[in-house]
Amino acid sequence: MNIAVLGAGAWGTTLAILLTDNGHNVTLWEYNDAYSTLLEEKRENMTYLPGIPFPAGLKISNNLQEASIGKDIIVTAIPTQFTRNSLQKIKFSDIKDTILVSVSKGIEKNHLLTVSQIYKDVFPELTDRQIGVLSGPSHAEEVSKKIPTTVVAACKDHDTSKMIQNAFINRYFRVYSSTDVIGVELGGAFKNVIAIGAGILDGMGMGDNTKAAIMTRGTAEITRLGLAMGAKPHTFSGLSGMGDLIVTCMSRHSRNRYVGDQIGSGMKLKEVLARMTAVAEGVETSNSAMQLAIKYNVEVPITTEVYRILFEDKDPSQAIHDLMTRDKKEEYKI
Repeated sequence: MNIAVLGAGAWGTTLAILLTDNGHNVTLWEYNDAYSTLLEEKRENMTYLPGIPFPAGLKISNNLQEASIGKDIIVTAIPTQFTRNSLQKIKFSDIKDTILVSVSKGIEKNHLLTVSQIYKDVFPELTDRQIGVLSGPSHAEEVSKKIPTTVVAACKDHDTSKMIQNAFINRYFRVYSSTDVIGVELGGAFKNVIAIGAGILDGMGMGDNTKAAIMTRGTAEITRLGLAMGAKPHTFSGLSGMGDLIVTCMSRHSRNRYVGDQIGSGMKLKEVLARMTAVAEGVETSNSAMQLAIKYNVEVPITTEVYRILFEDKDPSQAIHDLMTRDKKEEYKI
């Protein structure tokens, strides 16, 4: 198949390499002209994925129109907050028969849309069978080294979800299929907020008990909000839910956990972000998740405290105290 991957960060680069190795004709688009030239010259992403060479067949492009036209699949690996702007530069006539697959994990601020919803907002002519997502516990640093990984591909059209599955699956990258697009996206987005909270606990020197608590109760509130937004409950116990939550809360590769860890150690959000080159989607998503919780009248206590720490400068110790002293609840009444 002819495939374009938009976004040459670590994840976009990793998937472009994987898809090329799977035998597809792949073009990797990088928005920065100078860096696009460097990628072509070095045949390696020195900034985001050092030490992983590009296969000979992988094409690099700085021309978005040229990269997108006439493709069977376009994979968008652009940070969520920049996705709309990039898509608006593409003519629908050039992608009218193309399947769009999001691999980003966030919620667009202001509009409060997932990436699949951004697709539909920018291109109203798209059908459900042209909109897919790929998500799960899948750090680029490990997939690029061919460490066994499992993810889920979702599309409302079962045949398209199988097509996406077949495009990506190989001996080290196992792909399951699903028709719960919104559930897969929300699990991938909201877990980043919980991961920031888990990182805050790490930075404060809290223990395994506390980490287990935030992950378990975080899953409960992700599920509550997801169900209110139309997702299927079982999705949140799967790869894009609990699976991705575990890896993002626990891994040294997690940008969102890192943000929380630095804040828990005493730094302010602006200081942490100023030191980072990659995007931690959970920062903006915590804001969006709060707005969505208000919109759907869903209780999200952990998300609320993460938001207050990030944007209202609340003391993390006070946030923990407030969570631990909430009114008594039934565990399974989510």
